Amino acid sequence: MELAQNARMNSLFEFYGALLTAKQHSYISLYYGDDFSLGEIAEEYAVSRQAVYDNIRRTEKILEGYEAKLHLFQNYEQQNASADQLKKYIQANYPEDQQLARLLADLLALTEQ
Repeated sequence: MELAQNARMNSLFEFYGALLTAKQHSYISLYYGDDFSLGEIAEEYAVSRQAVYDNIRRTEKILEGYEAKLHLFQNYEQQNASADQLKKYIQANYPEDQQLARLLADLLALTEQ
């Protein structure tokens, strides 16, 4: 469960990190991205572990709130799933169609940006 939560927070951070304050951005980046402990972050910023914990929990709720309203991560996952299905279908049913393969490659390149 914790691994899934970490992956989700990292993904939400990728989509909405620019909307966070500098301190929120830094704490989440250190905690989820760089695997710092609460104590290490507290020491870095000369605050209590409780202050870091509270800030991270509030920021997680903010990120989840952005996702609940904007659905950018959900839409991204759905687009990737659809692109994967399309790729499998084309490979199974049209393996020799080079133009279709190029169009699919272009589409996949757009979803990766």
